[in-house]
Amino acid sequence: MLNTFKALADPCRLRLTAVLMAGEFTVQELTGIMAMGQSRISRHLKILTEAGVLSVKRQGTWSYFRVGEGNRFFTAIRATFEREMATLPERHRDLNAVAAALEERRRRSREFFDQHARQWDDLARTLLPVPEYRQRLLELVPHGGTVLEIGVGTGGLLTELATRAETVIGVDHSPAMLEEAGRTMADNGCTGIDLRLGEMTHLPLSNAAVGCVIANMVLHHAADPATVLAEFRRVLAPGGTLLLADLARHERESAREQLADQWLGFEETELKSWLTAAGFVSAKSERVEAGSGQESVLIVRASTT
Repeated sequence: MLNTFKALADPCRLRLTAVLMAGEFTVQELTGIMAMGQSRISRHLKILTEAGVLSVKRQGTWSYFRVGEGNRFFTAIRATFEREMATLPERHRDLNAVAAALEERRRRSREFFDQHARQWDDLARTLLPVPEYRQRLLELVPHGGTVLEIGVGTGGLLTELATRAETVIGVDHSPAMLEEAGRTMADNGCTGIDLRLGEMTHLPLSNAAVGCVIANMVLHHAADPATVLAEFRRVLAPGGTLLLADLARHERESAREQLADQWLGFEETELKSWLTAAGFVSAKSERVEAGSGQESVLIVRASTT
């Protein structure tokens, strides 16, 4: 307990802890958010991490800091601590800086996909090959009702979904990708699919609007995966299903720059923890193992009730 009080007995470390309650950030991002030098930020992070207030997640050469669960005392007072952080003089400024950092992540992703829309399928297969898993994902899609695919890419999955659902909605944040998806629909004689421009964090749908949400290889591009999963939960009707296919944790560092990946895959426990926090239940996962030179894929099925 004494170590916790010592770690938090500094205005900068209080602000830093409050910032990391809003998401996971690298040292570089935190220097921008806090408007402080890297050495100063690193020193404060070291103290907070050693006290168990923060934890660090290694993603290739990047390290993401977040509020941890290794300090039982801090976990016990966390709710009160979070409420009191609203009284910090710099709190409004810090929250604006956090929003700007997350928007910068989203901007980089949008620009990348707009620039590479036409080459996306070949680029993804070449730089980040994954085992064949799509048939297994489609087997889990419930028949009938309204299905929403988030991050449609060039539209390859939409044509398959149209044979299973009464209504198909596709959302992507890249206008160029939506244009490519539209071409795929036309080439396959697929009509009636509703393509919409929108962000994963602010889907262009009302509450409880769909029966099934499919997120196929998109979560590792999300600026804030936990927030995105909560948004998926918002648009799902009671008894609805989330189907998530994404990369298992890997070390292919080149994916960051070449494919605009924010995260190098995920651990199953990590995904299930976020899903529980977002209000999902009965999360079940299966792993499609990789062959030589490939990356394994996790398929997760969760429901709202």
